[in-house]
Amino acid sequence: MEHTLVTTVQHHPANRVGRDFVIGDLHGCVDALRYLLREIVFDPARDRLFSVGDLVDRGMQSEEALALLDKPWFYAVLGNHEDTLCGVAEGRLRRKWWYDIGGQWGEALSDERLRDYAQRLRLLPLVRVVGSGSERFNILHAEFFGSDADLDRGDFSNPVRQRLLWGRDLALGNYDSARVRGLSRTYCGHTPVRDVVEVGAQMFIDTGAFGPGGRLSIVEARTGQHASVSVEVARAEGAAAFALP
Repeated sequence: MEHTLVTTVQHHPANRVGRDFVIGDLHGCVDALRYLLREIVFDPARDRLFSVGDLVDRGMQSEEALALLDKPWFYAVLGNHEDTLCGVAEGRLRRKWWYDIGGQWGEALSDERLRDYAQRLRLLPLVRVVGSGSERFNILHAEFFGSDADLDRGDFSNPVRQRLLWGRDLALGNYDSARVRGLSRTYCGHTPVRDVVEVGAQMFIDTGAFGPGGRLSIVEARTGQHASVSVEVARAEGAAAFALP
């Protein structure tokens, strides 16, 4: 049975009163996020935080990461790990396959709780578009080989949807970025990189928060300035006790 998202593309107005930030793949590393939000003096009344997806799996705080979906200042797109969780809940994928890619925390979840999470995650779009014209930027999980107009249509074929969730060709240098035309700055995750890197119009910001030597990175969308921290450093600085906005 094929399950579709409620909406594939969500549009947001430009932020006229505060700042917009984009966070890399969280993978359950919420303490690192707590640290970064304090570092940037995040103001939940004025600022917004967009996520490139993969809130869950691999790290130690997947359920805390999912709780971010209740925050009025937090806006995520669907990542391949969320899509996998949904596939398990919907009976299309086996739990063991999910566990093998980092979903072992799900062993403690009842079928009912898993379905509740999947129901919420299916509300997430594949793409978020913020602003228009020269102010515009896009957020998606993996990569995209079309234009802003192609994104806006949102009628993605299955191969395009798979690339939005799983593609790595651009980040790995297997596709010529010059062939991607008419695309505003687009924030992506999925493929771990040592440092935040731009490939054509697409900025890859997954710096491997969950792994040895990895860090969680946050980027201010308007300026492209970014900061990062490892989970170990964040916890050493007491981040576990920092309250989320």
